[in-house]
Amino acid sequence: MLDEIIIEKLLGKRDLYLNTLKHIEFQLVTDPSDDEINELEKLKTSTINELKKIEQEISFINSEK
Repeated sequence: MLDEIIIEKLLGKRDLYLNTLKHIEFQLVTDPSDDEINELEKLKTSTINELKKIEQEISFINSEK
């Protein structure tokens, strides 16, 4: 039961990060400046890393069942 609640919260965080990625991708196609591109790419990389961490946490919790 507790695992299900934790997974649900992790999935909510995952959805937030996926939405963030969508917005980053949109901003990248709106002809940003070079500085903006660099910042957006850094943000994109860190967001993807957070998504990977969440995926690992969910996998770990599911493997304990």
